[in-house]
Amino acid sequence: MQVMSETHVLAGKNVLITGAGRGIGKRLALGFSSRGAKVGLLARSRGELDLAQLEIEQAGGVAMRLRADVRDAEQVVAAVDRMKVHWGQIDVLICAAGIQGPIGPLMEVSPKAWWDTVETNLHGVMLMARSVLPEMIGRRSGKIIALSGGGSFTPRPNFSAYATAKTALLRLIETLAAEVAEHNVQVNCMAPGGAYTSMTDEILSAGDKAGWKEIEDAKQVRMTGGVAPDKQIQLALFLASERSNHVSGKVVHVNDDWRKLEQGQINPELYTLRRVVKV
Repeated sequence: MQVMSETHVLAGKNVLITGAGRGIGKRLALGFSSRGAKVGLLARSRGELDLAQLEIEQAGGVAMRLRADVRDAEQVVAAVDRMKVHWGQIDVLICAAGIQGPIGPLMEVSPKAWWDTVETNLHGVMLMARSVLPEMIGRRSGKIIALSGGGSFTPRPNFSAYATAKTALLRLIETLAAEVAEHNVQVNCMAPGGAYTSMTDEILSAGDKAGWKEIEDAKQVRMTGGVAPDKQIQLALFLASERSNHVSGKVVHVNDDWRKLEQGQINPELYTLRRVVKV
């Protein structure tokens, strides 16, 4: 019964997901498609896009491949325009594209690799949001969801590029939400928790440069698979639906009791990006 309700909510909705060729982005693309949404798949790898589209269409869904680099403003605008030409509008943008970047002490990593991480994880989200907002503001309806990551709430030694970009992303989302609040556009961050992706293997391959705690956590994620896909999908569906119209400028972790937030049983301010609430 729950799936039928979710399908009804997303029927006719157009969802653009970056980083949709693999990892959590692909998980969300498959999940949203199975609930009735038409999904625009944006990524750099043609092969990964082909496979993701094939999986969605074989399951009876509708998907469109949009090959682009989120760091390139012209490519981003072209991809967004193409999706709008074919499907009319973009109702939801999910920014899942991200790279882990260099692993190791700051003094040992490449400055270029460090900045490339910021370009993808922060600048890429800004470019994507900027490209979809005019239409959302014009029709007074839209959702933007960006994925946060490890190091955005607490220090993350040996992952300074990733942690810095994700922390800055939280403030970008909070600020953007305030800018567009009067236009009925909601902008939030979703913390998806640990999941087994290529980033897990990168940590394990880095060995001592990653630090013992990161290695142990990565081993655990590889062994268990990490957070279940459906748990991530359910939170993303909530943030993408009208059920979350009262929530904006917040960061919600997949392990939070966000159902109480949905039902209005707790103050949304508990989910401010800073996680600081006046008593």
